[in-house]
Amino acid sequence: MAKEAVFTMKLEPELRDQFMAEAEASHRPASQVVRELMREFVQRQRQLREYEAFLQGKVDAARGSMRAGRGSSGDAVEAKFAARRAKVGLE
Repeated sequence: MAKEAVFTMKLEPELRDQFMAEAEASHRPASQVVRELMREFVQRQRQLREYEAFLQGKVDAARGSMRAGRGSSGDAVEAKFAARRAKVGLE
């Protein structure tokens, strides 16, 4: 991939010095390490958005089920599982 963009940032001199030392200790150019960190960040953010969308879909489906009368109240669910726990001796 062609490297045509320039990224400039301000940071504390101590952080820069520590980062440069660690990059050198790992025998990698600092720019390579920054690119890897950026890729990891982008991937984590995408996964987080996908997971949040998945959860929102589950919530929307559950709410639709409740509106359609196919759900159970929190009290009903708790009573059902309290009975199950009592049956196996967990209460």
